Amino acid sequence: MSHLNGRTIAILATDGFEQVELTEPKRALEEAGATVHVVAPKDGTIRGWDKTDWGEEVAVDLELGRARPEPYDALVLPGGQINPDKLRLEPQAVAFVRAFFEAGKPVGAICHGPWLLVEADVARGRRVTSYPSIRTDLKNAGAEWVDQEVVVDQGLVTSRKPDDIPAFNAKLIEEFAEGRHHGQRRSA
Repeated sequence: MSHLNGRTIAILATDGFEQVELTEPKRALEEAGATVHVVAPKDGTIRGWDKTDWGEEVAVDLELGRARPEPYDALVLPGGQINPDKLRLEPQAVAFVRAFFEAGKPVGAICHGPWLLVEADVARGRRVTSYPSIRTDLKNAGAEWVDQEVVVDQGLVTSRKPDDIPAFNAKLIEEFAEGRHHGQRRSA
């Protein structure tokens, strides 16, 4: 597959990301031809969470303080409870997410990753899914929450949990190949 040749994708994460929610989309995007960069608040490595304990370390390609959204064609937000909860306290991370919406670039978020959509004020008026425990947060932020393995809304791809990764990856590739979406926006 080479649907994403010439595309550069950012994955925004920090310590505590759900292991497979970063590694599996990264692998699928690279197999589809994309260049994928892990962007994190610190240089070096970040450590995943693997179901019930700490997982493997992943190399950071670019420290968030030096990252700019302009060179990227799309963004992926892995979940895990720890990762997005820490990132939503980082103003640079929130601004990075918001910039993709303002530019109409596609974004994928899985599990607890949509917490960053709430913090960036980009969930309002959007149809999304997530891990069920943050459903109320998304509804309170103005999103329409549905219980489906993958939901696509004008360039925004969301999924619920690791079991949904095959469907999530397929839609990421499809939406990221389409490029900018006129309907992708900061909020309704």
